[in-house]
Amino acid sequence: MSFSNLGLRAELLRAIAEEGYDTPTPIQAQAIPVVLAGRDLMAAAQTGTGKTAGFTLPILQILSTRAATSRVKPRVLVLTPTRELAAQVEESVRTYGRHLPLKSLAIFGGVGLVPQIRALKSGVDILVATPGRLLDHLSQRNADLSGVEILVLDEADRMLDMGFIPDIKKIIALIPKQKQTLFFSATFSDDIRGLAASFLHNPQLVEVASRNATADNVQQRVYHVDKSRKRDLLIQLINDHQWHQVLVFTRTKHGANTLAEKLENAGIRSAAIHGNKSQGARTKALADFKSLKLNVLVATDIAARGLDIDQLPHVVNYELPNVPEDYVHRIGRTARAGASGQAASLVCVDEHTLLRDIERLLKRDIEKVAVPGFEPDPSIRAEPIENGRRGQSRPPSRSRSTPPGASRSQPARGTASRQNAPTHHSGFRGR
Repeated sequence: MSFSNLGLRAELLRAIAEEGYDTPTPIQAQAIPVVLAGRDLMAAAQTGTGKTAGFTLPILQILSTRAATSRVKPRVLVLTPTRELAAQVEESVRTYGRHLPLKSLAIFGGVGLVPQIRALKSGVDILVATPGRLLDHLSQRNADLSGVEILVLDEADRMLDMGFIPDIKKIIALIPKQKQTLFFSATFSDDIRGLAASFLHNPQLVEVASRNATADNVQQRVYHVDKSRKRDLLIQLINDHQWHQVLVFTRTKHGANTLAEKLENAGIRSAAIHGNKSQGARTKALADFKSLKLNVLVATDIAARGLDIDQLPHVVNYELPNVPEDYVHRIGRTARAGASGQAASLVCVDEHTLLRDIERLLKRDIEKVAVPGFEPDPSIRAEPIENGRRGQSRPPSRSRSTPPGASRSQPARGTASRQNAPTHHSGFRGR
C-alpha cells in the first residue's frame, strides 16, 4: 500500500514525498481511514511507529476539505503531556501541511505568554498544547475552545501517569460535546481503557503491536556492574565501541547533571536534559545532540518521553526505571522507522528486582554480557535506591493518585519537559 491509496489530497502526498516517504506504517494504514471516516479512535502502537503522522495527516485532510465556521477559534486541539512533544507534533503539522493554507500553534510553559497570546488572537486552525499552559490561557480568556471539531489526546498513558487527567477533564468541559476524539497511546493499560471509555463514543480500536512490546530490531543487553563503577563502564563502552550518539537515562535530575558533568570531564561531549532546565537550554541541548555536536544526552524519563531523533543508534539505561513499562518507552527511542538500534542497561545489585520485573513484562530474558574488569563484587548487598524504593521490593503499581513520575521530581502541572534529514525508506514514521 502507498499513501496515495489512503485518499489523501495531492498537497499532502506532495509533502510526504518531499520528506522521502512512500509507504505508510501499519498504525498509519489502519488509523488514517478511521479518522477520515469521522470515527472516534483508540489507537496504540510501539513508540517510533508513526502515531503522530497517523493523526496529523488525516486531520490536515479533514480541515482542508471542510469549511471553517470561525477564522479565529481553533478547530483542532491536540493535548500532549510535555513541551518537547507539543513542539514535535506541531512541527509535524507544519511539515505535512506546508502546501495547505492552515495555521498551527504550539503552546507550553517555559516560554513567554505574550507571543502565544498574539498568535491565539490572530487565529489558528490546529492548537497543540500542554494542559497546564492551556488552562492558564483559558483562565485569562486568551483562547476559545468552542469551535473545536477534533480533539486528540496524545501519549494518553503518560498523561495518566503524570496526573494530568483532572486538567484534561476541565479542558474537555469547554469543548463542544459533538466532536471527534482520538486517543493515541504507547500502551493500552486497563486504566487507559477505562479513561478512554469516559471520553470516546463507540471508538474504533487499532492496536498494531502487542501490549508493552519492544521493537524487534532493538538489540537489548544487560551489563551487571557495581553501582560505583557504572560511570567507568559507560565511558569504556562509549570509547571502545566508538558510540557517537548515545541517549542515557537516569532516575533523577541531580543524577543526570552529575553524570553529564563526569562524562564531560572524561572528554565525552555531553549535556543533561530534565525539568529543571530552561526551555532554551533543553532546546539547544537536543539540537546539539541531533547535529552530533554532543555525543551523549543524559535525560530523565519525563524529559525524554517523545524525543524524536532520527536513526538514534544507542540507548543506555544508566539506572533502570522503577516502572517496568518505562523501559519500553526508553528503548523505543532507538530503532525507529525500521532502523536498527542497541539498548544497554547497567544493572547493579540494587536493581535486580527491577530487572526481573522488566523481563516479566517483556516475557523474555534479556541477554547478559560480562565486561572483563567490571565483574560485580558478590559481597555487596542491595541497598535502597535513590528515590526511596528498595531494590528488594517490587515497585508500586501505577495509580492516578500516586503517579510514578511524582517520585522522580515531577515538574509542575503543564510545564513538564519533553521533547532530521529525511531519508528514502518505506517505513514512514512522521515527525
